[in-house]
Amino acid sequence: MPLKPTKHIWFNNKLVPWEEAQIHVLSYALHYGAAVFEGIRAYSTNNGTRIFRLEDHIKRLFNSAKIYRMNMAFDLNQIMDACRTVVVSNELNNGAYIRPIAFRGFHDLGLHASLDDDIEVVVAAWEWGAYLGKEGLESGVDVCVSSWNKIAPNTIPVMAKASGNYLSATLVAIEAKQNGFDEGICLDSNGMVSEGAGENIFIVKDNTIYTPPLSSSILDGITRDAVIKIAETLGHTVIEREITREELYVADELFFTGTAVEITPIKTVDRIQIGTGTRGPITEKIQKTFFGLFDGSTVDQWGWLDNVE
Repeated sequence: MPLKPTKHIWFNNKLVPWEEAQIHVLSYALHYGAAVFEGIRAYSTNNGTRIFRLEDHIKRLFNSAKIYRMNMAFDLNQIMDACRTVVVSNELNNGAYIRPIAFRGFHDLGLHASLDDDIEVVVAAWEWGAYLGKEGLESGVDVCVSSWNKIAPNTIPVMAKASGNYLSATLVAIEAKQNGFDEGICLDSNGMVSEGAGENIFIVKDNTIYTPPLSSSILDGITRDAVIKIAETLGHTVIEREITREELYVADELFFTGTAVEITPIKTVDRIQIGTGTRGPITEKIQKTFFGLFDGSTVDQWGWLDNVE
């Protein structure tokens, strides 16, 4: 999905024109993937534009930077303000996808990466619709179990949302598309279900909801956490445990969660129909509650919506 250029990008505490936000070709991050980032959505609501769980996202950004020994030159509030600024300055009143990224810039290409290196920080925002298609939100998507496994916890820290982690995710997504699927699901290094290429996954069986634990090499998703809280508020039991591949096939319902994908039902896995082959009732109820935060039909009892102004 091509990006739609906007007017400005926040670059090291300055708003610069979109086309002038550039880095050197010998930047450390370009060569070694040494960057951490977030994906955040802003929504148009009855009370103006609101950013979903902004502080939680930026806290995770700083945690990711800490794991990779990246000393940020800006504090949490400055990056939060930058996220608000790019939404307002680009007049994204109908909602936006916000991308903060911190990376090692042009300094030294030795792998030792000095802890004193300057860390560049960029925040951009643009219009971005449903990641797996608007129709997928309602009718579900077709997915496959990928031949590519998720990285093991003792190889690359999956708790950090780091750019280099997504090299494997790219292979998963490309393989899925080339084989006629919308997305791929990874197994972890022990052969248990991990997550999608860029999404967490939930399974519904006999009215109980299950999702893989952090130990299955998943990203500790913000939307995942929101869905768990919403489901429990709706009276559902949510259990975090290891999930086998065959459990996907016999599930009553499956769905992805994530900032980009939001809450998207899965209708087939490896061309095996899941449940009735349509969005299930529990998935639909969670979706309705989640999106209700933005049209006012769900009360934001969790304090998740941040005013951009």
